[in-house]
Amino acid sequence: MTDHLHLILTTPQQVVLDLNDVTAVRGEDASGSFGILPGHADLITVLVPTVLRWQRAGGEKGYCALRGGVLRMSEGGQLHVACRGAVRGDQLDTLENTVRLARADQADADRRARVEQMQLHARAVRTLLRYLRPGPRNVAP
Repeated sequence: MTDHLHLILTTPQQVVLDLNDVTAVRGEDASGSFGILPGHADLITVLVPTVLRWQRAGGEKGYCALRGGVLRMSEGGQLHVACRGAVRGDQLDTLENTVRLARADQADADRRARVEQMQLHARAVRTLLRYLRPGPRNVAP
């Protein structure tokens, strides 16, 4: 049995966290809050949107806000978390503001993407209508 956890946290875009010296992890699933220590039994659970917390061997604490995900504990020390989105922070009190800013940035990006999609759709409809109208065909827009 090992006295540390190897914590790996990933999103579809990146490896957010890869630590070999974690001594404790806390998370939350549908049944409530739970803790994991080295040597924990194998486990797989679906995380709700939560703040994953961990403590390293030196006593430093870390935090990561997750948009849900899947946590898998295996071999008594391998802890893998896969999630859709994660915002890491060193201080719990500043993490809320960091998450708020990240959500605002994502909302702006989503809004821009929707506008571009609508513009593309409108251009496609205009082009189709131009070619489907009876009469002389205008090739130039």
